[in-house]
Amino acid sequence: MPNIGPIQLPEFPLLLAPMEDVSDPPFRAVCKDNGADLMYSEFISSEGLIRDAIKSRQKLDFSEEERPFGIQIFGGDEDAMAMSARICETVNPDLVDINFGCPVKKVVNKGAGAGVLKDIDLMVRLTEAVIKSTSLPVTVKTRLGWDDKTKNIEEVAERMQDIGVKALAIHGRTRCQLYKGEADWTLIGKVKNNPRIHIPIFGNGDIDSPQKALEYKNRYGIDGIMIGRAAIGYPWIFREIKHFLKSGEILPSPTLEERIAVCRKHLQKSVEWKGPIVGINEMRRHYTNYLKGLPGIREYRYKLVTLPSPEAVFEVLQEISEHYAGYQFERTPIEIINYHEKCPL
Repeated sequence: MPNIGPIQLPEFPLLLAPMEDVSDPPFRAVCKDNGADLMYSEFISSEGLIRDAIKSRQKLDFSEEERPFGIQIFGGDEDAMAMSARICETVNPDLVDINFGCPVKKVVNKGAGAGVLKDIDLMVRLTEAVIKSTSLPVTVKTRLGWDDKTKNIEEVAERMQDIGVKALAIHGRTRCQLYKGEADWTLIGKVKNNPRIHIPIFGNGDIDSPQKALEYKNRYGIDGIMIGRAAIGYPWIFREIKHFLKSGEILPSPTLEERIAVCRKHLQKSVEWKGPIVGINEMRRHYTNYLKGLPGIREYRYKLVTLPSPEAVFEVLQEISEHYAGYQFERTPIEIINYHEKCPL
């Protein structure tokens, strides 16, 4: 079973990827319920943290039920990264994670996220600054390289381990690929099978079914899988993968009752965390995915996205539960959602 410093994870853990404007506490709650073993905050700007920006500070929020939990930071300045890591430590997460993988142009243009892939020496200095500033385990999430000509992840992995990084999550694309084409896990497998590497290596990219999770586990030998876009609107992917790895059986599609329960919990947590107005508004984008497949759902969905109070929305969810009682969902492929297309960054 993999360890991240003192953190003991279960055999072949499933990690929920940190996703900007997605991985907030309400979304994390429903993923945790369905089997996510390790979760992270939305990624937080080091510059925003040290300026005490409200949005950056708010992203530090997490509950004890979410543990083990990591706070992810990004930035291109050593002093700012070190200071932000110390700020993170004050809220007592289990680890600090550094984002060297975000491909969004606004982040990259500031020399942060995947932009650091163009300067591995800078990546090392930034990481060392964070490690020296905190007693928490430090992990890194990154990509294969900047482009096809600079796939230097094997060198990066060794250098990260040598300076004290406790685990590495690797997305199987370069920055220039963004999310186009298929993720290539070949180099992820090479990193894991490098005899010099002893830290946990987690693969990330395009895992959208239990069968694919098992195939990649066996083919590449990784220590666990990080799941991001496939969990958006389908938090049940974690339990389905776990069940398949254990039994070889595919679970039935989530029942109507389970889907309604996730809608209710996600909404309740959203209202508690963001207040009734913002909580209701931000929850509206999730109903389509949670209730996908119900015939004639359009009328109810219109109510869900227009009603102004939590109580009214809960009443509509109860109506849906009664109207579609006994409905059997067909199993359909999980849709991978390109949330970056609407990323506020």
